[in-house]
Amino acid sequence: MKITDIRLFPLTGATADGGWDQGFDGEENLHTLVEVVSDEGVTGLGSVYTSAKLCDGALGILRPLALGESAIEPTRVCEKLHQSTFWQGRGGAITHLISGIDIAMWDLFGKVTGQPISRLLGGRYRETIKPYGSLLMAEPDLLRARLEDAIARGFRAIKMGWGPFGRVSRELDEQIVRTARETVGNDVELMVDAGGSDRYWPHGYKWALTTSQMLCDYDVTWFEEPLRPDDLEGYCKLTEHARLPITSCEVLTRRQAFMPWIERRAVDYIQPDVTKVGGLSEEFRIAMHAYDHSILFVPHGWNTAVGLGADLQLVAAVPTARWVEYITPAPYIEDLVLDAPFALNDDGHLSIPAGPGLGLRWNPEGIERFSGMQLTPSDL
Repeated sequence: MKITDIRLFPLTGATADGGWDQGFDGEENLHTLVEVVSDEGVTGLGSVYTSAKLCDGALGILRPLALGESAIEPTRVCEKLHQSTFWQGRGGAITHLISGIDIAMWDLFGKVTGQPISRLLGGRYRETIKPYGSLLMAEPDLLRARLEDAIARGFRAIKMGWGPFGRVSRELDEQIVRTARETVGNDVELMVDAGGSDRYWPHGYKWALTTSQMLCDYDVTWFEEPLRPDDLEGYCKLTEHARLPITSCEVLTRRQAFMPWIERRAVDYIQPDVTKVGGLSEEFRIAMHAYDHSILFVPHGWNTAVGLGADLQLVAAVPTARWVEYITPAPYIEDLVLDAPFALNDDGHLSIPAGPGLGLRWNPEGIERFSGMQLTPSDL
């Protein structure tokens, strides 16, 4: 079975506000679906956390390397793509697009074998996982409404990120966290993401350590991105001295970039993004390397139904996974699938799809509404 085509589907019209300082436009294309088509009528679908313009340029380089290759050997083929393009990227848009190709190939491989990706990765350690609703921070009155909506949707873990946190005053930071804890109660896990990968992030180790002490007073589960994303030394020091878990690494790509963070134990929980890091093949290797060093794998997932589907297969296949990220609300998640596969149960858990590949059925109307394109019919 050979690869005959790779198609890009730019998603626009409902792009979630990421909270970045440079502004937000819902019509902006930040997510691109990637379809891999085989010569035997089977297709797979992946997702990339970058614009179609960048993906299109990367595809011009990758297409000649991928066409004619086996459609059911994702790890080998995508390693070939990495190894053949070192001089063109090593972590930029090319690696992002390889992520989407890899996810799509695993989806296709699962369809051909009739197995979920998690079983093909080695087996399923769990059938459900706790999602944390991921939302932007805001002034207390607006934040309260967002949190109440997330609780009403069934989330029993919530991560608040970015917004005014760390950008106005210590007093407002604590007011935000206090409001959140009072709103969700003591039985809901609460995580805080400072958004240190925002442009011109001004804070360093001492701010992060002092803020982490405040967060402990409100039983916050983890403190995410309190420092700039490349401050390895700062993270090593903060993780050693903070009383709550420190998390980061969502902006890194390629497994090689994660190795010093894992081996130096720069974080307690590590957060690769499957739609940027190199796909399922790459992220699974990162997760297991972290597992060998007693660092918890928590996939970053500010993306699409395809990305969430890939994350669910990963957390099924990693022995110690505890959470998966779920943007709330997110049309690129709910409106791209059929059969409501992401419904939370009474315990606030998601069932991990057990069907072939990603185990999801795509909503052709939703995909066409946001991309203006139609998926290639698949025989499986």
